[in-house]
Amino acid sequence: EREPRFSDLLGRNGGLLRIVWIGIGLSVLQQLVGINVIFYYSSILWRAVGFSEQNSLTITVITGAVNIITTLVAIAFVDKFGRKPLLIIGSIGMTVTLGTLASLFGTAQLDAAGNPTLSGSAGIVALLAANLYVFCFGFSWGPVVWVLLGEMFNNKIRAAALSVAAAMQWVANFVVSTTFPPILQYFGLGAAYGLYTTAAAISLFFVLFFIKETKGIELEDM
Repeated sequence: EREPRFSDLLGRNGGLLRIVWIGIGLSVLQQLVGINVIFYYSSILWRAVGFSEQNSLTITVITGAVNIITTLVAIAFVDKFGRKPLLIIGSIGMTVTLGTLASLFGTAQLDAAGNPTLSGSAGIVALLAANLYVFCFGFSWGPVVWVLLGEMFNNKIRAAALSVAAAMQWVANFVVSTTFPPILQYFGLGAAYGLYTTAAAISLFFVLFFIKETKGIELEDM
């Protein structure tokens, strides 16, 4: 019965407890897959590959709606299927869809201004892949990470550990959102989505090797 201290997060060797590192890993990977690039720069992204401004704004609205709907899916099934299975399925889906976008943008023809242009079926495939990516994130890493962060720490360290993990999530968000414009300018959309694809693949291995919980069991003894 006392105020939480950050010293509670330290082990006998003076470093952070393993469970705290797992919480930080979940938070950081949630952002490194590039989800907020989709939301922050959506209209810019689609205009960059040949869509009109009006169509780009429409796509942005659709993407936001997909994210809301899939969050409701996560609420309905997170206890039925468990946290780890949803994260695994989400990681696989994000890796495939982001990889598809990286391939499409990386091999697209360039216009006079040096921007990639998607013609014919490539534009439709990219649009479907982007929304499927948001769908995969929306029922898994989006809400499930917050569920885990709220239940994986014991009462003694929960407040301090959650604050550290959430802070690192915002740091990762800042890094991803501020590095996207220079990556887009100097390396192109294909390279940007290639980085997010790599992060999605890493998230799969992270879940497989570090997350043992399946249906609301605390992870504090891992």
